[in-house]
Amino acid sequence: MLYLDRGDETTSLSDKELKEGLFEALEKITITPGKRKVLIIPPDFTRFHSKAGLLTSYAYEYFGEAVSDILPALGTHNPMTAHEIKRMFPGVPLSLFREHKWKSDLVTLGRVPNSFIEEQTEGKLSFDWPAQVNSLLIKGGFDLILSIGQVVPHEVIGMANHNKNIFVGTGGKEGIHKSHYIGAVYGMERMMGRADTPVRRILNYAESHFGEELPIVYVQTVIGREKSGELTPRGLFIGDGTECFEKAAALSLQVNFQMLDTPLDRVVVYLDPEEFKSTWLGNKSIYRTRMAIADGGELVVLAPGVREFGEDREIDRLIRKYGYRESEETLKAVKENRELQESLGAAAHLIHGSSEGRFSITYCPGSLSREEIEGVGYSYAPLGDMLKKYNPEILQEGFNTLDGGEKIFFISNPALGLWAYKDRFNQ
Repeated sequence: MLYLDRGDETTSLSDKELKEGLFEALEKITITPGKRKVLIIPPDFTRFHSKAGLLTSYAYEYFGEAVSDILPALGTHNPMTAHEIKRMFPGVPLSLFREHKWKSDLVTLGRVPNSFIEEQTEGKLSFDWPAQVNSLLIKGGFDLILSIGQVVPHEVIGMANHNKNIFVGTGGKEGIHKSHYIGAVYGMERMMGRADTPVRRILNYAESHFGEELPIVYVQTVIGREKSGELTPRGLFIGDGTECFEKAAALSLQVNFQMLDTPLDRVVVYLDPEEFKSTWLGNKSIYRTRMAIADGGELVVLAPGVREFGEDREIDRLIRKYGYRESEETLKAVKENRELQESLGAAAHLIHGSSEGRFSITYCPGSLSREEIEGVGYSYAPLGDMLKKYNPEILQEGFNTLDGGEKIFFISNPALGLWAYKDRFNQ
């Protein structure tokens, strides 16, 4: 059922309107009288701009003590700090937050058969896929699971959120690794910005076959930009089926996707140091711009907060060892090395982080050294020098001409959109 359908590409929802919309939808949800045990699953701090934190605070205000647990959908990300929780979820007690342990605290609901995986990947892969969730979802005895998040173009699944928040955000090692690898092998340029993709169909299969008993209601935002550059909610969609996601995805394609008439020779991306502390996250600068950059072009990544490659120690080691090479080289390494076979998510990330030799990638990190950056296959430039040359406080979103005549395309947060040259997107 669709409980709320609000917004379009010109809408700008105030915080008050978000609250009113959420409360309107929650009033329509039937919960057995006397039973009001609620679990909220929001994103982590990497989706700070999604308004999901504020909506979580509003949901807590609505349900009060009925909210017994809040489980941020970490996936493989680092646990949230107390500072991040307080900033993202104002007014919500720290005592309600639980840490998702993606390697241990899990329940496998069922397995999507390998025949379905083969069909969805056009025969490229043949293994089954585990529908795994944090055990709290099964053992908690909840009357409502409120999954809150932002729909935005995504490199692994096409469009982020909906049941990805459940099966990946609260999923386990095997499921997360395999889902990422499926997307990488199938080809992320064939999926980004699309709601109907092989990975999405696999998650839909898992939900319809194994997750029907979970009392999930999805709260989906779409975030856009005003002409001033200020972020604003363009839409709020709430429901317990796929319709809310489909409507949000359609709006996100209008709001978050910039189609360009010509490819870009130089793209400069800034990574907010509070949000991006690793290339595992910071490589959204590559994922989201790769279809826009010209052959022989350059991507410059201003990354003051980047201090590591992978947030997980083992994944960090694998990135350092194998580097961001072209896909064929990484696929060969997977076939020849058991450690990559057991960490397919890391292998997928290596593929995602490659330019496939089409354009150069210059990383300007706050903490990693030249040797470390060049060791994984990127070019290096000192952050201080590049911040003087490309000052993010002065640059405007999109096209800029610098004092010396250099023309660049600037993106202040790659997580909020997708950019593509029209001929490459339509290939």
